[in-house]
Amino acid sequence: MNSLVSLIGIILSRKENYQEWFRKVKNTLIFNDLWDGVCEGEGENAPVQPDDRKQLAIWQSKDKKAFALISASVSEELQYNAPGAPDLAKRVKELLINSGFKTVREDPSRGLDHGAWVPLSLMYPKADIPVCQLSVQSKQNGEHHYKMGKALAPLKSEGVLIIGSGSATHNLRALRFDASSPAPWAQAFDNWLTEALINGRHDEINNFQEKAPSASMAHPYPDHFYPLHVALGAAGEGAKAELIHNSWSHGTLSYSSYSFKSNQ
Repeated sequence: MNSLVSLIGIILSRKENYQEWFRKVKNTLIFNDLWDGVCEGEGENAPVQPDDRKQLAIWQSKDKKAFALISASVSEELQYNAPGAPDLAKRVKELLINSGFKTVREDPSRGLDHGAWVPLSLMYPKADIPVCQLSVQSKQNGEHHYKMGKALAPLKSEGVLIIGSGSATHNLRALRFDASSPAPWAQAFDNWLTEALINGRHDEINNFQEKAPSASMAHPYPDHFYPLHVALGAAGEGAKAELIHNSWSHGTLSYSSYSFKSNQ
């Protein structure tokens, strides 16, 4: 399961004393690659069409079934009962709408899936930090998610830890269970990603499908990469990126994780 949450973009405050910052976290906002939202119409300001409502209903049904299957596959001993953050959800909705994102829905019935609770259970094992989860929109692009992050940047000064939970590389059809080293295409993408982040090349990240080597192999579907764009957008231009973990599984799954220290 960890392979699905290997890429974690964490927005850090400007505090040099990380322990002091750690104690000041009031809420956690996590962008989850396993929760995909349907955008109505073409573009943020498009009118809602009947077919869009039908598509949304189909998506919601599929999401509920997938969530139930995932929950059933997890041992009952694995529980992460963190409190929700409804006030943060309303604040997120307000910021997105004020930034031009026309359709923002709340879903109080959806619990945390393993894209959220796996990393959070390691970070906050006591499950005492309220959590709000936000979906990606796989029909959109990296720039769209980067703008979402920029819209939510004010949360950094409101005691909110912003996390993007996804995967640095995610091609489950290319797994090599007997591999002793990363596949060349996976290593090339992972190296590019680290170099681009460290050097602040946000435009390349936003257009990774054209700029990155072996992008279509690393991410046949972009949903597991988009949480990074949101975290990067929230960090802002000039944010300092740091590779905080790197390891591999099955020759193609990179667990590269990054923190972003914002200077804004």
